[in-house]
Amino acid sequence: MLELGQSQNKAAVPGDLVKDGTEATFMADVIEGSREVPVIVDFWATWCGPCRTLGPMLEQAVTAAKGKVRMVKIDVDKEQRLAGALAQQGLPLQSIPTVVAFFDGRPVDMFQGAVPQGQITEFINRLISLAGDGGLSEALEAAEQMLAEGALEDAAQTFAAILGEEPEHAGALGGLARAQIAMGQLDEAEALLKDVPAKIAHAPEVEAARAQIALARQAANAGPLTELSASVEADPNDHKARFDYAQALHAAGNVEEAVEQLLELFRRDREWNDGAAKAQLFTIFDALKPTDPVAQKGRRRLSSMIFA
Repeated sequence: MLELGQSQNKAAVPGDLVKDGTEATFMADVIEGSREVPVIVDFWATWCGPCRTLGPMLEQAVTAAKGKVRMVKIDVDKEQRLAGALAQQGLPLQSIPTVVAFFDGRPVDMFQGAVPQGQITEFINRLISLAGDGGLSEALEAAEQMLAEGALEDAAQTFAAILGEEPEHAGALGGLARAQIAMGQLDEAEALLKDVPAKIAHAPEVEAARAQIALARQAANAGPLTELSASVEADPNDHKARFDYAQALHAAGNVEEAVEQLLELFRRDREWNDGAAKAQLFTIFDALKPTDPVAQKGRRRLSSMIFA
């Protein structure tokens, strides 16, 4: 299994996201800390009205980022020697509030004065983008490769590790469910998708996993291909036989021909069994990657029939 770096979310529990800084802790909290995640330093003073407005807004935005950034508050009156030393190194601390972002041990962005919440959010988003995702993209790619190569347990463990760092990672959640499906653990996959965070409940990766579970359930009850093929050939208007034949084709791995049979059924009687052919087509399309040529071609053909 691919080992991930220390979780940003785990490394920064709420109590660690915002700290009061001093000359003694500046090196550890800001310089060294910024080598893990960006650190925002708020230079302020108790007598500064704009500081009292800006501080809570910054803290709210940092907390909302869930560990992807941290914040250190420096009272320039209490830490005059530190403020003086930083000013000598080029930081413009002649007026406050001054907010400086550090990443990888050096200042990378800043602003001065009380600014709107939207500008604070943009500031933090720039820092998050600068820092990247902590290697999660590479881990996800590796997990997908493991899944494609049949290393199902390793893939599942890697997807789970990503979720440990980013619980609302739709790609990892969908990937873990797909790994469980591939291992025949349909009940576990259904349970995993039962309580999906609202933010990603309808993400394409999650919907794809749900569709794959439905298709796997169908495959367990699929009929014999030869007999169903013969039934369709004997009576092309036997819609039930054609629908069952399409399910059996999909269960056998012949996805493209299954789509063909369902499109033909839709062409013959789009309302049969409350539109079962269209519903089954959408389930198949959802289970495939959006870039899959079978899904792309099938969606185009179905759309042309619907709007004909």
